[in-house]
Amino acid sequence: MKVAIAGAGAVGTFVANDLREAHHEVLLIERNPDLAARLRPTVDVQWFVGDACEVTNLQDAGIAEVDVMVAATGEDQVNLVIALLAKQEFAVPRVIARVNEPRNKWLFNETWGVDVSVSTPHLLTALIEEAVSVGSLVRLLEFEGGEARLIEVTLAETSPALERAIAELGVPRDATIVAVLRGGHVVVPRGDTVLQQGDEVLALATPDSEDAVKHILIGEGQAAAGPRARQAGSSS
Repeated sequence: MKVAIAGAGAVGTFVANDLREAHHEVLLIERNPDLAARLRPTVDVQWFVGDACEVTNLQDAGIAEVDVMVAATGEDQVNLVIALLAKQEFAVPRVIARVNEPRNKWLFNETWGVDVSVSTPHLLTALIEEAVSVGSLVRLLEFEGGEARLIEVTLAETSPALERAIAELGVPRDATIVAVLRGGHVVVPRGDTVLQQGDEVLALATPDSEDAVKHILIGEGQAAAGPRARQAGSSS
């Protein structure tokens, strides 16, 4: 996979090194020539020095050939422009954008070409909720502008799903249970997997199927969904 990352700050260089170690082809774009010269020896990826907000620079960098564009600069307005250009001018299949100011989260959507947005404060909120909320539904991530959601429920003793096989639960067609965390281990869910009290159930659901999944795993009259974490979204 070929990934382009705009912004050679702490986030951009860390992601670049991680992806390089995973044997992906990485292009790092940095507009500050002095910073690029200083970091080149420590980040063994392809470099391009130039402003990623300029179409000609993106064209010269070869953005049309990448599979994923990551806008990882420390400025939200810059990340939005990069995302929009990558999607509209170069039709990059997957555009990921960093959100620096949480109040700007709502802007990072398909209108600006963002497939997935990453907001650290929203992610921390979701992870805290996930750690303490038993018997409640917690939204961990959103994709495709909120049309697909990764949700988590830790099964309480009152869950109607206890001691039942997944195949018997009647999960809607537009939702699926993707993992079960049990006793510190990941259980790959199958139709005959029987759910137990304390299981952390991860499911992908659409907005239309989320209530049905909540009913299956929590039941009527149980704790309501926690605050929207909306960590990611196609546009989220």
